Amino acid sequence: MLCTLILEYGSGEEASKIHRSVELDNQGYLRTEVRDNRIVAEIGASSLNSLLHTLDDFLACASVAEKIVAGEGHSE
Repeated sequence: MLCTLILEYGSGEEASKIHRSVELDNQGYLRTEVRDNRIVAEIGASSLNSLLHTLDDFLACASVAEKIVAGEGHSE
């Protein structure tokens, strides 16, 4: 099974920062790259359950990275 997921951001810089944060967790389960202001993720799995688990993990990591990048411009 193969799935392609595209996450779109406001700028290429934002996409690159988020990509750098999540690419270390890929560990061969998926391949990601930045294209313009998008992160393109290709996920391969032997079963639907495995594919959904990998997607869930990737999206959770991306969500955390998005919150961190969004908070960079704010200082206390």
